[in-house]
Amino acid sequence: MKLNKILFSLLAVVLLFSMPSCKKYLEQSPDNRAEINTIDKLSQLVSTAYPSRDYLTFTEASSDNSEDKGEGIGDLNDVIDLPYSWQDVIGDNTSSSTTYWNACYEAIASANQALESIQTNNMGAAALPYKGEALVCRAYAHFMLATLFATPYKIGGANDAPGIPYVDKPETKVIQPYTRGTVASTYARIKEDLEAGLPLLQSAAYKVPKYHFTPAAGHAFAARFYLFLGEWQKVVDHATLTVPSNDFINNMRPVSSTLRTYGNEEYRINYMGSGQKYNLLLLGTYSLYARYSSPRHGFGNKMRSMFSAAGNITGKALANVVLQYSVPNYTTYKFKENFFYTSPGVGFPYLTFAGFTVDEALMNRAEAYVELGQNNLALKDINDFYSQRIVGYNPNTDAVTAAKIATYYPAITDPKQGLIRTILDAKKAEFLQEGLRWWDIIRRDITVVHNTIDINAKETFAELKPGDPHRIFQLPLEVKTSGVELNPR
Repeated sequence: MKLNKILFSLLAVVLLFSMPSCKKYLEQSPDNRAEINTIDKLSQLVSTAYPSRDYLTFTEASSDNSEDKGEGIGDLNDVIDLPYSWQDVIGDNTSSSTTYWNACYEAIASANQALESIQTNNMGAAALPYKGEALVCRAYAHFMLATLFATPYKIGGANDAPGIPYVDKPETKVIQPYTRGTVASTYARIKEDLEAGLPLLQSAAYKVPKYHFTPAAGHAFAARFYLFLGEWQKVVDHATLTVPSNDFINNMRPVSSTLRTYGNEEYRINYMGSGQKYNLLLLGTYSLYARYSSPRHGFGNKMRSMFSAAGNITGKALANVVLQYSVPNYTTYKFKENFFYTSPGVGFPYLTFAGFTVDEALMNRAEAYVELGQNNLALKDINDFYSQRIVGYNPNTDAVTAAKIATYYPAITDPKQGLIRTILDAKKAEFLQEGLRWWDIIRRDITVVHNTIDINAKETFAELKPGDPHRIFQLPLEVKTSGVELNPR
């Protein structure tokens, strides 16, 4: 789907989630779109302003949360194997970066149509929560595009590399020219939309708030966004507002208590559920991700060590669920695929996963505290985090301290960098298979090392270093029709 095709997604406004293809719309007039002139229609439209595809597959495969398990072990699949080798996936295969690009611009199209309809029809105060949601959705989709398909934002840098097209109006032409602007201009536009929309969000506007940008989810997004900009106090302020009364302990994932009591199927059904306090925004997507249970390149023996007593800074085994399909194919068992039937025997696989969680917000705040020089507050957040991941956690013996950090990371002599490494490693394990590691990699200039095991069991290693053009995913080839330049290779 080309960038200039996004207008046609509006024809599917009655659907909550986009179907796998929009080619059938290409010969229809743009004026066939539904007229959004009531609050009910508006709310339905804004519900489609979220990307309907996932980023989990290609970000996880590209990151250091994946490994080669060996020749003849596990399944081969281009949407995993090519990103693992940092090669471009050509075409719009399900779970590819191209499908995610398309889904983000479809979401932006819905947000833009909602905002125009609010203005055109003078919908009044009742439309304000949906105006806020549309603005934040537009900011979120552009942020995800910018972080995946453009040069990473550099704090204090010129940020004059090409950004991504920032689309803020409904399309009225099939072929419409676009420019990428710069990274700086892209982030400025994201910030403008986010700050305009966030004060308007209201949880009471939704029957199932977890599928929408509520104030808590909006603040979690803001905390992640300002982490990229290096506006540390804003990270702290927004992260703190994700839970009532700064009570993170009773709102984050109860890994070492409730979750570990679930049976396997109960765990998989409930982990990404709307009834969980720690899930702040749930995304419903067309996805095959849950079917990739035994890929050759993925969660293997090396990754499993992160949860062992020796594999993390606490010196205690983490209670996170790790299951084995077959040696050496492991899973965190966080995802449950559902099947959405569009007619008898026909439909598509549907995956719900958390776009933002209380746990991420807490660790983002901890990192901001470090940057602000408030190390004691950072350590408190780190220890609150681990208190929910170690069975029988004892603050007197299990707490992370500056001395433990120095011992565990002897090559890091700067206490500040030791704290940051502690936080990033904690997130790496906690969000394994959730795709989030990629954002820390590009933000903190982390070198990714991937192994390859050949048919003779010889193991070699390749590095993806900061500045490598393959750290930026390639735009769909079709965007050249709209005058948008591709990323260098």
